[in-house]
Amino acid sequence: MTDPIADYLTRLRNAIKANHRVVEIPASNLKKEITKILFEQGYILNYKFIEGETPAGIIKIALKYDPVDRVNAIKSLKRVSRPGLRQYTGYKDMPRVLNGLGIAILSTSQGVMTNKEASDKKIGGEVLCYVY
Repeated sequence: MTDPIADYLTRLRNAIKANHRVVEIPASNLKKEITKILFEQGYILNYKFIEGETPAGIIKIALKYDPVDRVNAIKSLKRVSRPGLRQYTGYKDMPRVLNGLGIAILSTSQGVMTNKEASDKKIGGEVLCYVY
């Protein structure tokens, strides 16, 4: 596998389209940080890191649905920076996703964070994905 972040996003997209409540994803430190951001921003219901089953562990993610009409909180997950084409941004030209309604997840020198946190701290980095 050449792009584990794209695999992570694809597993989430497939679980959403199949209306699954829980999805299991092989863990890594970067995937754990992305999962924490999705939880803090309200895109997923809950998550759990399970150690021991595989060398890196497993991330169990409970997807968030609207109780009335069963619409998922995540409308779109888009991978931006890929191994063949890296996308970097400075804090002055930070991407706005859906005119501020969505988030961009960045990998910066101070860790993984959203575009709003990075622009507040005035740091740039690699744009991993867009979520809305």
